[in-house]
Amino acid sequence: MVENHQERSPFYENGLPRFKGEYLKGEMHGPWEFFRKDGSLMRSGEFNQGVQIGIWRTFDRSGKLVSEKNLD
Repeated sequence: MVENHQERSPFYENGLPRFKGEYLKGEMHGPWEFFRKDGSLMRSGEFNQGVQIGIWRTFDRSGKLVSEKNLD
């Protein structure tokens, strides 16, 4: 048993997704999107076997780009 491990449902209580993405060997891999409870896109970027890579973008609730960070 892993202590302090908290599994997160991919969905909020209202049925909307918290995040969307794929796994490779149990690690986040490829493009991922993270959403707010209201369904608006909060952040997007890519993972390479669990490590954030490339450009990560953060958006406000209206969809306007707030920040962009290159993690390469």
